[in-house]
Amino acid sequence: MSIGADIGNKVGQIDQSAGGPPARFSSNAVPYLLSTADAFVILLSSVAGGIGYQLTIGNLVPNILPHCAVGLLASFIHILRMSGSGYYDFPDSAKPRVEIGEILICWFTTGLLLAFFAFLLKVGVDYSRGAFVVFYFVAPAGLLVVRKGTKVALAAAVSRGVIGRRDIVLIGDLHEIAALEPRDLLVFFGTSEVSRFTLSSDDDLQKRESTDVNVINAAANFIRRNNCREVMLAMPWEDTGRLEFIREHVKTLPVAVRLLPDIRVRTLTNYASSARQRVLAIEIQRAPLSAAERFVKRVMDIVIAALALVFFLPIMALTAIAIKLDSPGPVIFRQFRKGFNGKQFMMFKFRTMTVQENGPAVMQATRDDPRVTSIGRLLRSASIDELPQLLNVLKGDMSLIGPRPHALAHDNYFETVLSEYAFRHHVKPGMTGWAQCNGARGGTPTIEHISERVKLDLWYINNWSLWLDVQIVIKTFFEVLRKRNAY
Repeated sequence: MSIGADIGNKVGQIDQSAGGPPARFSSNAVPYLLSTADAFVILLSSVAGGIGYQLTIGNLVPNILPHCAVGLLASFIHILRMSGSGYYDFPDSAKPRVEIGEILICWFTTGLLLAFFAFLLKVGVDYSRGAFVVFYFVAPAGLLVVRKGTKVALAAAVSRGVIGRRDIVLIGDLHEIAALEPRDLLVFFGTSEVSRFTLSSDDDLQKRESTDVNVINAAANFIRRNNCREVMLAMPWEDTGRLEFIREHVKTLPVAVRLLPDIRVRTLTNYASSARQRVLAIEIQRAPLSAAERFVKRVMDIVIAALALVFFLPIMALTAIAIKLDSPGPVIFRQFRKGFNGKQFMMFKFRTMTVQENGPAVMQATRDDPRVTSIGRLLRSASIDELPQLLNVLKGDMSLIGPRPHALAHDNYFETVLSEYAFRHHVKPGMTGWAQCNGARGGTPTIEHISERVKLDLWYINNWSLWLDVQIVIKTFFEVLRKRNAY
């Protein structure tokens, strides 16, 4: 029975699911659980092997600390190497075949590395060679048993709908989605249920494109609400015009977009055995940052922002007093900006003007702008007015480093004149960025100005690294001292 039977003949129907309650357990946690299980098996094998060997030859129970140390080191090496090949990834880990060859090769080479380290560090006195041999052959047996057990458990959990993916969306042609059977969804997504958005089947090109835009917009809103990380497209591969149309409309989303094999390709590749093979999916858009990279960047944001807030607190207090004495009005200026994935947030700044524009029409600051207050001119030249954004960083609306956010009125205009502008929302906006530390700050009176800034922002997104963020922090310090284009 095809999963598409639930779809029926409703043209352009959106936000569908295969039915039933949503999965209670996200598959995102599966890699961590599987790697933890392997680590426990290896550690237990090391300790049990050491104790068992010593008791067998008539000795007393040995000190288990050396065995724990060897087990932890072996766990680290084994898990690191297996993770690199996608061994713990879901749904691959739920496929029925046990990767016997991969496990044995990785483990035995891990053992050779351990023996090499033991020779270099001369730990033979504290750790018996006999215990190591027992550990060397017991651990792979445990790893194979646990792998088989976890595959059975995962398959049962998926079939009952207990486990699934909440971070993935399927957009596709009505017939292609209808042809996806439950086993197909398991192979592609690791779940028998997935949020589906079905495109129009209208023969009239104009009507079809209009409906498709509505469907894609609904999918985009769903992705933003549920923080989805991946979009799968189920489309006939020969329909290149429609594929390019969809690609153009989803490029603003900071998610990975992959094209699944269509019906013909699945037939040509003997798809009947695909549950035991790695499935071909063409990546037509990659996610800007991986989960690990987002975590590292977030940790850096929290630590540095918290320290900076404590350090600058006296300056911020004096600034607030100066603003209050200089002119009437609030100390903090609030304005809506677009953040990650186009979500709006309230950004904080020290008030430096006599006006507080936050609507459909916002005039950019210019050099010698009469709206800037006396104290505001000093704050803007020294970039002190930006310090309250440390609170935005701690809240998670912004990052220390990223494309500078603009007022909504300017954002909406720039998106209409620059096709690549929306890519800036693929990462969180920053207090400073690659554009700012290269002199692209201040007003953007012409398209050329904003185009150059977008080019620098996109270079940062495509070349992000932790070291690049550190470089930008250092360069920003000297840029603030130069006061280039600060007004």
